[in-house]
Amino acid sequence: MPRDLLRALLATMFFGASVGIFQATLNNYLAGVHGLGAEARGWLELPRELPGFLLFAISGAMLLWLRETKMAAVAMLLTAAGALGLGFLASDTLTLVVFIILWSLGDHIIFAVEGPIALRLAKGGREGHRLGQFGGARNLGTILGVGTVFVCAHLFGDRYGLFYTFVAVSAAMAGILYASLRMDDGHPPSRRLVVKKKYGVFYAISALFGMRKQIFLAFGAWVLVDLHHVSVSTIALLYFIAASLGVVLRPLLGDVIDWLGERVVLAADEVLLLVVCLVYAFASDLLPAPYALYLLYGAYVLDSVLFALRIARTTYLKKIADDPADITPTISMGITIDHVVAMSLPILSGYLWEAYGHRWVFLLAGAIALAGFFVCLQIRIPAAAKSLAHKTNRG
Repeated sequence: MPRDLLRALLATMFFGASVGIFQATLNNYLAGVHGLGAEARGWLELPRELPGFLLFAISGAMLLWLRETKMAAVAMLLTAAGALGLGFLASDTLTLVVFIILWSLGDHIIFAVEGPIALRLAKGGREGHRLGQFGGARNLGTILGVGTVFVCAHLFGDRYGLFYTFVAVSAAMAGILYASLRMDDGHPPSRRLVVKKKYGVFYAISALFGMRKQIFLAFGAWVLVDLHHVSVSTIALLYFIAASLGVVLRPLLGDVIDWLGERVVLAADEVLLLVVCLVYAFASDLLPAPYALYLLYGAYVLDSVLFALRIARTTYLKKIADDPADITPTISMGITIDHVVAMSLPILSGYLWEAYGHRWVFLLAGAIALAGFFVCLQIRIPAAAKSLAHKTNRG
């Protein structure tokens, strides 16, 4: 295996460990340590997603003096600093918000550059396969990280300082590995700013994905924690199961994208997401305990697996891009666009939860999934890109 590919996969694995630990513990941390309710949890998404809203400008400024691999290294150091702050210094709401923003800044930067890094390590027509491999590596890291949380929670209780120390160490290791990559040598730098009408469908899909992501990140686990009082160790176990499935399924899903194409895969993703939304909305009404909770566990894991299909957006962009230098800034623009709407959506969702009940939050998410299905049907791949993918897959 080429040195850069191995190091990039290892960096992705450590990144996966840090994100997995953080996401598996965040809702319990906010409820148990800071006593947040559903409405406050929704409001917290506003500052947490502010870096995503500003990412187009932030990444454009960083591309003045850094390439994607070095941007990834900086992102991981920001993530580590934010995690340590949450674990040891977030004593009130103000410091909580500050360190959430710091962690989120690193998180959003890495999501803008991880796709382009993987694409540079892909051979023509096999972009989905390579991105799937990176997704599998990320899930392997999540297994290791969440497994550590599960064991430590059982042995020592909910020690959030310890959990977020693990996040910081994993992120720092990823940053060191990203900084050691030399794959940018000999490649022209990415453009700083790109806005093109040609990428309109990509922007629309990114916006709808951001809406879906925000609802489930804020309230998917919140249903389990707030309504069913699920413990941090159980949430970690669900993450562990989803990540274990992802190690196998993400590379396979990458191959499916190369085989069936982005239009079919992304449309199917929206249909499955609609099913997940209906389960979240009505499982507690239709089934008695504990079967409703078991069904919610299944929906939680399925939703986590479906997040893997976001790589189809990146492969779609690669196939329609006028120039490889457009990819990183266009992904950044997509993230910014999705945050224009998504930053306010959790606030609305928190209000709906408090005023009318949790089911209306997920009916809203279901309506977004339905709209996303029709948008995905507008995807068109140039004939030349289709031909290359077909020849590569036959080979």
